[in-house]
Amino acid sequence: MDILKPCAVIGTNAWGSAAYEVMVRGSYVENDVIKSAMETAEKCDMKIYDLARDYGLGKAQKMIGEFGTENIILSAKYTPFSSYKKGCVRKSLEKDLQDFKREYVDIYWLHLPTDIEDHLKEIIELYHEEKIRYIGVSNFTLDECKQAKEILDQSGINLYGVQNHYSIISREWEKNGLVSWCHENNILFWAWAVLEEGMLVDPRIKTKKSLMKLIYNKQKRKMKNLYQVMIGIADRYHISVPQVAMAFCSTKGIVPICGCRKPKQIEELAAASRITLTADEISLLEETADKANAKIMGADIFRPFVKKARK
Repeated sequence: MDILKPCAVIGTNAWGSAAYEVMVRGSYVENDVIKSAMETAEKCDMKIYDLARDYGLGKAQKMIGEFGTENIILSAKYTPFSSYKKGCVRKSLEKDLQDFKREYVDIYWLHLPTDIEDHLKEIIELYHEEKIRYIGVSNFTLDECKQAKEILDQSGINLYGVQNHYSIISREWEKNGLVSWCHENNILFWAWAVLEEGMLVDPRIKTKKSLMKLIYNKQKRKMKNLYQVMIGIADRYHISVPQVAMAFCSTKGIVPICGCRKPKQIEELAAASRITLTADEISLLEETADKANAKIMGADIFRPFVKKARK
């Protein structure tokens, strides 16, 4: 089976729930606008959508199922907020398939490293039943990724990818060797929160307030110099500031996942994924980001939700 190697992935975290969209993004987007964005994505050859059961307070998956999933690639997740129980993954996946109106998902991620072996073995069963085509892990450390790879290797299955938090200001997984390990083992690294909940945008443009922006406003003030560097690069390539953050990932061989609700956002993500920044531009962004020392979210923000292994 040929491996799926996307340049970028469409995130759906803020789809579907008006209350959630306003709280997190500051605005609500009508469903017909999102459907129009999907039509734009097809024209831009952007086919992969990343979903999870809680996105849009549970509405995102139903929405995409209603819009139609025949010509797209679905990335879905199982999030183990509790210890493993036989059949838990199967039950969740069956609900996903019902929402998607599909008989399989293209990529399925174990979303937290709780009871890794037990959960992966059940995912492997579903893989052999052809209900899953690729298997990945999300929010895993390097050691946990190695453990997951070993379990999958024993069943003759490749670990498709690792999906973790990564951005210009959050590069811990690169510094501790996880990203290079992925590249060395032909494992894709997908980055979520590439725009840091809307903080890595153009500070000159006024945006609607949201809970996230209010929480992180203090951190935003630390990034004054970083914004100036990003603006300079954006002007050089005739792109927007958020596109610099996207292109930063793509240039480093990392797949950016960006929430897209509007056609313009799809077009910007597609265009940014085709831009290659220079080595000097990458170094300048990294050096400036390190000096800013701004932290919107920790690289391993979901660690508190990982259940301790049973003795």
